[in-house]
Amino acid sequence: MPKALMPPAPTPPAKRAPAGAVDSHLHLLGDEYPLWDGRVEDPADEASLDGWLDRYRAEMSNLGFSRCVIVHSILYGADNSMTLEAVRRMGPASRGVGLLKDGATDKEMEAFATSQMVAVRLNYVHGGVLSWAGAKKMAPALAHHGLHIQMLLHSHMHMAEIADDIRALPVPLVIDHLGWPDLSLGVDDPGFQTLLELLSEGRVHLKLSALYRLCHAPFEDATPFVKAAMKANPDALLWGTDWPFLMLADAAQPSASTLLDAFDRACPDECTREKVLVSNPARLFGFDA
Repeated sequence: MPKALMPPAPTPPAKRAPAGAVDSHLHLLGDEYPLWDGRVEDPADEASLDGWLDRYRAEMSNLGFSRCVIVHSILYGADNSMTLEAVRRMGPASRGVGLLKDGATDKEMEAFATSQMVAVRLNYVHGGVLSWAGAKKMAPALAHHGLHIQMLLHSHMHMAEIADDIRALPVPLVIDHLGWPDLSLGVDDPGFQTLLELLSEGRVHLKLSALYRLCHAPFEDATPFVKAAMKANPDALLWGTDWPFLMLADAAQPSASTLLDAFDRACPDECTREKVLVSNPARLFGFDA
């Protein structure tokens, strides 16, 4: 079983995040929690959840972030115990995104909502315990509990087939990693254009995260896509580190500071920066509640 790389030591970004900034996408680990038998890699080392929390807090301090959203890692399968505990230990400055299976009960959703969990995650690229059909069926109950759906997809492969379904959802839909587009197709790719339409209509939120999965540092090949998203609807954009950079596959490990610097180079002004890093995630994830 391959092992993940250790995240690099924090290095200062060119410009720290503003007060109240939210890292909207990261993962946490802990060797006291059992790993899923179906995982494709092992964590970088044997460290407790407290050890990983210490590492992440150092990165938060380095970048200037004070709030975060912890996304459950598939390394632990559908057992959300580690993520729930990580959110509890991080306190009011954190929220969580976890996994629920098709047919999840109202009681399970209520337990999420009362544990600082804000969303369920659906992996439309690799599959998983929650299907798109299951998520659509679950959506009214999610809305009742103030939860939303977070989704990993490829915009160039999947947007056309699900766009109408997205428009009909009664809950917010957050799309990860810039829609994971094929950059070689350009911003005029029909799938990415459909994503921009949904964004401009206010039907989706989009995370400007994980550019290192799309291209090499300094990530300039992704800049036209980021700028197009900012032009479409800056009020529906979020940013996240994707720390500690799990399951790299063919991607090169980045540093969180170079990713924040890439976002800043694409960002047109301080108003947009404040929206993406502070006010948009605060509103969506309930930090202002």
